[in-house]
Amino acid sequence: MKSFAALIDRLIYTRSRNTKLALIVDYLRHTPDPDRGWAIAALTESLDFPAVKAGTVRALLASRVDEELFRLSRHFVGDTAETAALLWPDAPGKKAELGVSEAVDALSATSRSDAPAVVASLLDRLDADGRYALLKLALGGMRVGVSARLAKQAFAQAFDVPVDDVEELWHAIPPPYAPLFAWGEGRAERPDLADVAFFRPFMLAHPLEGESVDLADYAAEWKWDGIRVQIVRGGRGGGGETRIYSRGGEEISAAFPELVAAFDQDAVIDGELLVRGEVQGGEAASFNALQQRLGRKIVSKKMLADYPAFVRVYDLLAVDGNDLRMLPWTERRRQLEAFVPRLADSHFDLSQVIDATDFDDLAERRAGARDAAIEGVMLKRRDAPYVAGRRAGLWYKWKRDPLTADCVMMYAQRGNGRRASFYSDYTFGCWSDAGELLPVGKAYSGFTDEELKWLDKFVRDNTLNRFGPVREVEKSLVLEVAFDSIHGSKRHKSGLAMRFPRISRIRRDKPAEEADRIATLQAMVT
Repeated sequence: MKSFAALIDRLIYTRSRNTKLALIVDYLRHTPDPDRGWAIAALTESLDFPAVKAGTVRALLASRVDEELFRLSRHFVGDTAETAALLWPDAPGKKAELGVSEAVDALSATSRSDAPAVVASLLDRLDADGRYALLKLALGGMRVGVSARLAKQAFAQAFDVPVDDVEELWHAIPPPYAPLFAWGEGRAERPDLADVAFFRPFMLAHPLEGESVDLADYAAEWKWDGIRVQIVRGGRGGGGETRIYSRGGEEISAAFPELVAAFDQDAVIDGELLVRGEVQGGEAASFNALQQRLGRKIVSKKMLADYPAFVRVYDLLAVDGNDLRMLPWTERRRQLEAFVPRLADSHFDLSQVIDATDFDDLAERRAGARDAAIEGVMLKRRDAPYVAGRRAGLWYKWKRDPLTADCVMMYAQRGNGRRASFYSDYTFGCWSDAGELLPVGKAYSGFTDEELKWLDKFVRDNTLNRFGPVREVEKSLVLEVAFDSIHGSKRHKSGLAMRFPRISRIRRDKPAEEADRIATLQAMVT
């Protein structure tokens, strides 16, 4: 645990991507199995210990330290794991070394009733740094600036293997990735995935900013506002299982059993997961409707009926045992158009190419597209193969211009990680016809570090009430909020929910009374 704790500590205190990469490379090369596999799984949020929750740790601390001291410390530090690691009293006597794999075995085997005793016994064997590493391992939420992509690149660099191969194998092999390390170090052949419904890394797009493209070279499709998914039917001869993967390679099959059942072809497709609107057989509903289905491990019959899922298919990566990824888009599109009729039209349809005469015509169509489920336009080079990651000049995303509204800050809360000392999460509202300020959204991005310092000072200087970690502030500061779309919502008093809200400007010049009204936002609902 010492080397893992040291790795976390160093990752926290560097913002350099190259330094983080070098630190992980060094750790992977010099740490034995299975500790390094469990550690990299923890860094990429690939571990889950259902018996150990933040509440378990809070209750445990209450038995060792003063409850009020913990509450005040947690409020100041902003992180349960860090607070607990610092406050936990050192146990007397010599501490036996605790390996990452030993900790994982203990946390995996414990029940909810036994979890407090198991966690306490592990904490007693560690110093403050080790306790922090253990609790982050147990609770998740590392927040050390390590993405799954960075971890895969570190593995590829550590063992001098192609990162595209690492991408494919990573999601097909569970932690602690022993066969992956054996292949990387040359101790075994590349793992055979012929019987596995494995994930293929997605092809991604660069933003189209201040430029145009020739539609003779690029095809245009609508960019739909759902979640990008890959559906794979694996196994030799296509007779195996079907899996659904999110863009990050996370399997989400359990949340969409009807799609798993409906996809019976030996193929791999790339598409947008959406739910249908209220009208039976209708078009795609807003992302707000899709959220009702996301993250669920068990889906009720009512949920299946109220929010029927379907996939708008973008691309065909493999079919009938043939990998199509190296073919140009035009050929993949031809085969995709022939393939989609093999799928149930109740659950799958084809993303249509936009028949624009030229780029100006496309720009005009994009500007007028305010469908609830349209995010913008995708531009795909007609001769481009399907390659992992973002490759310059191949795919572009041209998102529609954001909507904006002038809102009044109402509440603020501390952030997490390096923002734990700042009030950086802001709830804001607009005026009802009755003159009441109603919350319409929450944002924690869009501002610079200097603006964050100014906003934090405003919150501290203008606090009216405290509700646990939340501060109510004087309703005097107007924030210009940008958002992608706005939808009706029964969960909020205002009846509205914003999609991707972020702070675009601090309107110190504008009186709060002149902020937008709820009726103005309702007129933007799609």
